[in-house]
Amino acid sequence: MAHWHLTPELQGQLRSWLAEDIGRGDLTAPALSGRCGRAHWVAKQPGLFCGGVVVEPLFRLLDPELRLRLLVPDGAAVVAGQRLLELEGAASALVAGERTALNLAMRLSGIATATAALVAELEGTGVALADTRKTSPGLRQLEKYAVRCGGGINHRLGLDDAAMLKENHLAWAGGVAPAIAAVRASAPWPARVIVEAETAAEALAAVEAGADGVLLDEFSPAALQQLVPQLRAVAAGRRGGGALVLEASGVQPDQLRAYGATGVDLISSSAPITRSPWLDLSMRFDD
Repeated sequence: MAHWHLTPELQGQLRSWLAEDIGRGDLTAPALSGRCGRAHWVAKQPGLFCGGVVVEPLFRLLDPELRLRLLVPDGAAVVAGQRLLELEGAASALVAGERTALNLAMRLSGIATATAALVAELEGTGVALADTRKTSPGLRQLEKYAVRCGGGINHRLGLDDAAMLKENHLAWAGGVAPAIAAVRASAPWPARVIVEAETAAEALAAVEAGADGVLLDEFSPAALQQLVPQLRAVAAGRRGGGALVLEASGVQPDQLRAYGATGVDLISSSAPITRSPWLDLSMRFDD
């Protein structure tokens, strides 16, 4: 299972998401007053389960005494009909938290499932699948966690993680070298500098100027086969050395293996987050 830490910020988000659904109060709660309930989750289709780590803290906001038994860890493959977890607690809490908890887990499970399918295409190539900043507002940490559960790796969490210099940065700064120099001189903490390149000349200029990484956007596999060795050679001769990370972007899912054979280190894709369907899960109440 991917590493997970429930931060105070995320705890607050869980409260907010519950409040969005419960509003002024669950009107069905009086019918369940004083009753204890038991329930379980089941997968309605095959895929990778993800989101179990948030289920217990979410329901405990409604019932601090709730008991949960997680039967399947996050990142595990499941089949249709498989029982995922069991819950026991105040019946009113189980009903009130059901929709929010399932919505989160179905979304995250869909991302993990889609990520795993793309990672499988790169098996044996040594190339990692990385995510992007194309995430749902408020869900970035959870969606990136789901990518890790599916076998992918996280790129920048936000603009403060690394400096990604793109076309507009380079134009407004007066070129690759001035843009990198400005970031190096002003960054308040050690930060990687990555340059997005759309031409071979831009990529070579970025490496020569000391970029830590180059994002090679919409190059063909054939072009990368020629360019990647050149970039590695330039990096090897740089003063101070330092590893160079080469990343391919603008890659369609059906082209992953072709790009995996070009010698790049990463292939970044927003598809697992932006194109994945939810995985169908259900909460069933026991008698």
